Amino acid sequence: IVIGRASAGMTLLPFDLALLRIAGASVVLLPWGWWLARRQGGSSSLGGFSPLPLRPTVTAGVFGGLVYAILCYAGFFFAPAAHASVLMPGSLPLWTALLAAVLLGERITPARALGLACIVAGDLLVGGASLWGAFSGTGGTAWRGDLLFMAAASCWAVYGVLARKFGLDAVRATIGITVFAFCTYVPAFVLLTWLGVLPSRLASAPWGEIAFQTVYQGVGS
Repeated sequence: IVIGRASAGMTLLPFDLALLRIAGASVVLLPWGWWLARRQGGSSSLGGFSPLPLRPTVTAGVFGGLVYAILCYAGFFFAPAAHASVLMPGSLPLWTALLAAVLLGERITPARALGLACIVAGDLLVGGASLWGAFSGTGGTAWRGDLLFMAAASCWAVYGVLARKFGLDAVRATIGITVFAFCTYVPAFVLLTWLGVLPSRLASAPWGEIAFQTVYQGVGS
């Protein structure tokens, strides 16, 4: 979170950071996925690079890879790291419990309901002032970041619930979402930036910044 917030004050834009995250992870995980898919035989997808069937690869890839990363990086451009550190991991149990109740049929006990209410109260204490300022016309841009962080947490909760529903293990799930992101986001990014539709500062960023983000956000994460 701290590195993500610091990155917002440098050259690259959120879509650039998402690209480098995917590119860095793909260097490690695409060969790994190709090897796993051939080792296990069958039930692979996306040219044999994802060791998961197509449906869990796509659904987990959308929520756990693409949308989550873009929302996170965009949020850092509006709100401070302190907001992200509370609203993203803090609201994750809230979204997960609600989604698990809908998709998996899990029961929300009174004790759990009380805990979820405390999470909502905590989120309001952190982001309520900026959101109220937005409605009253006196606030800055932090409320946008707060909403993006909450949306990112909800996406990660969807991914977590889907991983349980499909019975995905950590390695194959991580490879699957990376392969999906590489096959969809990278060509879309190249095309849209070439057409001038998507803003990018990748060409003007220092090589040191690009290398750091690729290694830290991609390989490290």
